[in-house]
Amino acid sequence: MSYTAKDIRNICLLGHGGDGKTTLAEDMLFMTKGSDRMGSVVDGNTVSDFDPEEIKRQYSISSSVIPLEYDKCKINILDNPGFFDFAGEIVQTLRVADAGLIVLGAKSGVAVGTEKAWKSLKDAGKPTMFYISKMDEDHANYYKVVEDLRAQFGNSVCPMQFPIMNGDKCVGLVDMLSHTARDTQGNDMALTAEAEARYEEYLMNLSEQVAETSEDFMMKYFDGEAFTPEELVQGVKDGMKSRSITPVFAGSAVAGYGTKRVLEYFVKFCPNPLEGLPLKTVDGADLAVTADGTAAAFVFKTTSDQFGKNSYFKVISGEITEGSVLTNVRTESTEKLSNIFVAKGKNQTKVQKLCAGDIGVATKLSNVQTGDTLTAGKTPAVADMVYDEPYYSMAVYAKVKGQEDKIAAGLAKLNEEDRSFTVKIDKETKETILSGVADIHLGVICAKLLGRFKVEAELKPAKIAYRETIKKTVEQQGRHKKQSGGHGQFGDVHIRFAPQTETEDMIFVDETVGGCVPKNFIPSVEKGLRNCIKKGVLAGYPLVFLKATLFFGSSHPVDSSDMAFQTAAGIAYKEGIAKAAPTLLEPIGELKVYVPEKYMGDIIGDVNKRRGRVMGMNPAGDGLQVVEAEVPFGEMSSYAIDLRSMTQGRGSYSMNFVRYEEVPVADQAKIIEAAKAEEDE
Repeated sequence: MSYTAKDIRNICLLGHGGDGKTTLAEDMLFMTKGSDRMGSVVDGNTVSDFDPEEIKRQYSISSSVIPLEYDKCKINILDNPGFFDFAGEIVQTLRVADAGLIVLGAKSGVAVGTEKAWKSLKDAGKPTMFYISKMDEDHANYYKVVEDLRAQFGNSVCPMQFPIMNGDKCVGLVDMLSHTARDTQGNDMALTAEAEARYEEYLMNLSEQVAETSEDFMMKYFDGEAFTPEELVQGVKDGMKSRSITPVFAGSAVAGYGTKRVLEYFVKFCPNPLEGLPLKTVDGADLAVTADGTAAAFVFKTTSDQFGKNSYFKVISGEITEGSVLTNVRTESTEKLSNIFVAKGKNQTKVQKLCAGDIGVATKLSNVQTGDTLTAGKTPAVADMVYDEPYYSMAVYAKVKGQEDKIAAGLAKLNEEDRSFTVKIDKETKETILSGVADIHLGVICAKLLGRFKVEAELKPAKIAYRETIKKTVEQQGRHKKQSGGHGQFGDVHIRFAPQTETEDMIFVDETVGGCVPKNFIPSVEKGLRNCIKKGVLAGYPLVFLKATLFFGSSHPVDSSDMAFQTAAGIAYKEGIAKAAPTLLEPIGELKVYVPEKYMGDIIGDVNKRRGRVMGMNPAGDGLQVVEAEVPFGEMSSYAIDLRSMTQGRGSYSMNFVRYEEVPVADQAKIIEAAKAEEDE
């Protein structure tokens, strides 16, 4: 079937892990005959969760596109993971979705994932809906969930469906627009007296919100006139666009009721791509989807399989046809879209063209990355997607020596798919540092390395970049004399080693007089010292904040040489630094923790346990407080996981290096012992 932009709806599914997003997508697909059976997450046969890791773990890891047809419209369902480790997927789908449906359980109610989904859609300015799932389960309580939604998110929350209950069992659903009810088999049924009372209550709330959407509706409302079903539809649609109305639906995807009404309302209420919010260009200008103009597309997601790379895109103007030649705005190179497909989970159906607003896949575009803009004209580049800074870091090692290059290549490929993690080489520790959202995120990356690239990786805590310094001033002679037939070796230096605070780098001063050390050998002394400060005498960490003053020495007219004076300087360094009260320094970070106020006590107590100092507490907006502290990096390796546990996933943080401080004496021995044990391996 051929579509125009007006016939497209792009809806992303969001919510807490386990609340039924994927199952709802399966029911929508099955109900519209897009699949011949209802898949199950437990059985590992859903259309949406097709990655081997998703099947194994029984939860979504990446977003997937599920297109379906209903009432002459094409609805692109963008199913997203509920686990916070994979929030980067939501960043991508929100760029191309025109509305969002937040799924939450009728028993579990408003969870952290519900709150995060609401904030994501609010920040993106997208129309939002709620779907209360699992109405068939024991102890399902739709009405309490609605109360909690209103308490949390305000009076914009308006039920469009609500259940008729027989005791604790849902026996039917009432539709607010038509004032009718259907039982769980889809047959018409009469409203009970209790349902009629609920209908009147919810209609009053809905009418109040609809009245706010236009002056004409406000006048009609104040005149005491009831809105027609058509006016309610228009009011809800306008209210969703301004986010003053948030419809609530209900049902059970497993039992197969309520889903059809949700699809009806997607078509009635949700904006088509021409009505949706415009994208933003790199210059901050609006870039609306338009059916006219030259072909252009935005690449929002990248995956790879055994056949190559898949670039998921949304058409932002004109039509994309098979064989289109487009320019990549980032690289200014041309790309030929030889094959374009519509994806349904892992399955791809080849198509000849895609209209504005639709979502497709192009294969084998080797120079195209997530976030690229492709155009046949002069379409400006769409602003890049911003992911949360990944603060959970581990060192990644190959389990089998010699496979380091395979790990690096595999991580580079996976990073094309998932830009929410970073990989870098720590120049000091020589480790490959993998940084992601939390432990599950990094675990999945390692599992994909094994599954796709046949290389086994292991994660270890990243080494901390400690430093060494001295606290006392000492004077030390370094004398190197060696005679071995012919020219010997002779160098003699007297050096004053002292602490300084001007710069982390060593300050070298020459105070010799009378040529006791020939001028041509003074640079050799400095060079010898600079080679030595790369390794301190305690645990082999770089020595910093040192002032070395060469004040005396002697030489031999034949046996003195550059190397002899370097060696003499090294002898003075090793003996002198050991006497100068050497000590360890650790990196200190500025920590900012964003949490609801009720967790403040736990956060402050935890910071103190990590040898941190709380510097202040301030409001941060959105009901959050920010705790500012200074904490040693060595105490923070598991903080992403611990913070999630303390705040039930509601907390976030950032941490940046500020300076080095002395390690408490009680902790130094442990660090020195660990460093020596590693050197002995």
